[in-house]
Amino acid sequence: MKSIEDVQGRTNVAGDRMSGAKPIFSPSTLADVLHRLGLSSATPLKIAFSGGLDSCVLLHALGALRASLDLPLHAIHVDHGLHPDSSSWAQRVQQTCERLQVPCTVERVQVTQIREHGLEDAARRARYACLARNVGKGEVLLTAHHADDQAETVLLQLLRGAGVPGLAAMPAMTAFRAGRLARPLLGFTREQLANYARQENLQWIEDASNSDLRLSRNYLRHQVFPLLEAHWPEASRRISRSAGMAAEAGELLDELAESDLKVCGGMEKAKLSVAALRGLTPPRQRNLVRYWLRRQGFQAPSAMHLDQVLMQVMRDPRSNRAVIRWPGAEVCRYRDELIVLRPRGATNSGWRNHWKLTDPLEIPGVGLLRAEKSQGDGLSHDRIGQFPIIVGLRQGGEICRLPGRAHHHKLKKLLQEAGIPPWERNRLPLVYVNGDLAAIGDRWVCEPYVARANEPGWKLRLDPVP
Repeated sequence: MKSIEDVQGRTNVAGDRMSGAKPIFSPSTLADVLHRLGLSSATPLKIAFSGGLDSCVLLHALGALRASLDLPLHAIHVDHGLHPDSSSWAQRVQQTCERLQVPCTVERVQVTQIREHGLEDAARRARYACLARNVGKGEVLLTAHHADDQAETVLLQLLRGAGVPGLAAMPAMTAFRAGRLARPLLGFTREQLANYARQENLQWIEDASNSDLRLSRNYLRHQVFPLLEAHWPEASRRISRSAGMAAEAGELLDELAESDLKVCGGMEKAKLSVAALRGLTPPRQRNLVRYWLRRQGFQAPSAMHLDQVLMQVMRDPRSNRAVIRWPGAEVCRYRDELIVLRPRGATNSGWRNHWKLTDPLEIPGVGLLRAEKSQGDGLSHDRIGQFPIIVGLRQGGEICRLPGRAHHHKLKKLLQEAGIPPWERNRLPLVYVNGDLAAIGDRWVCEPYVARANEPGWKLRLDPVP
């Protein structure tokens, strides 16, 4: 049996299983899925164990396989503290794990940001953050999501207007913080798992909130899918199969986007060439921009924001720059480039502070300014002398004479010539010696404060805020 490290990419077991006869859930069919996912005795397995029917079935079947496959098992139960019986549920979970001789960790979490995300999503975020803390490098977290869960997820994504990545729903195997997350039950329906639970006389926790029709997933489960199944038998499994096909289509789109990124992105991961983007068809432009943002960990743009970004590609803004914002991201058009940034706080243009060069200076909203001893580089040690050093931000109208130039130039012109984007210009700290502008961040030193060859100096370095 090969190890998890041998399995690369996104594996969809549900899609594979749909092509054959309807499988019956048992420890042996689960063992087959584990093998296909590359899980073996060399892989420490953590099980997300809620105590409900699905996770009870998964844990029981894994326990039955443990001796023959020598599986290292450890259960994790997350107590959200949202139900008055949550503490007693945690006790029942521990008792179940004791009977199965599976080590169990119980953690209680605080569900926050309910107003921003809604109760269901806020609880999910808290749960997965807790699970992530308990999954180390090389470990795999197993969850009990099944074909019906997958079908519900596809419909929810469809109703939200999701594209191919959303319709691919839940992968059977994916990266998860330091380890991996696997869903070995995606090829089985809720009915099959219930049959196994009855056959084995399993006891599980019934959460009354699972019947609350105000929750979108519950409404689909109890109101919509019974109608679908009555007219289209095995609708859940067929929708789950479509998710597998969407996952394959998503992989092809990512391969195309990666190829386009090499043409449009060059060496700068955070930048795209506007001219190169214009050479792509609109569907490839949209695919590339989504992929570019996702690859760097940014939240996907809405259709409206994506249209605004591409509008800046096809039309040159009057000021040669534009900014499109949505939560967690800013896409800026400057000259021939699209640049993506994380939103940063505004700077205080009136900020000024004395600076002792031997100590790092923290500049609010900008970063940390340091001075390191150098030779023939940076600010001249001798020309600074004992004069007071003040650091401030741009006010406008500053001038500087660069080494080798006969005349002073306005700082605004120097920044434009250097191609420094407008949103970075006000974040460059200005270093004044005895009232004279001596240095512009870690980019330039003005005459007469430049260290000559073999002259001791101070090399400036700016570490910007992330």
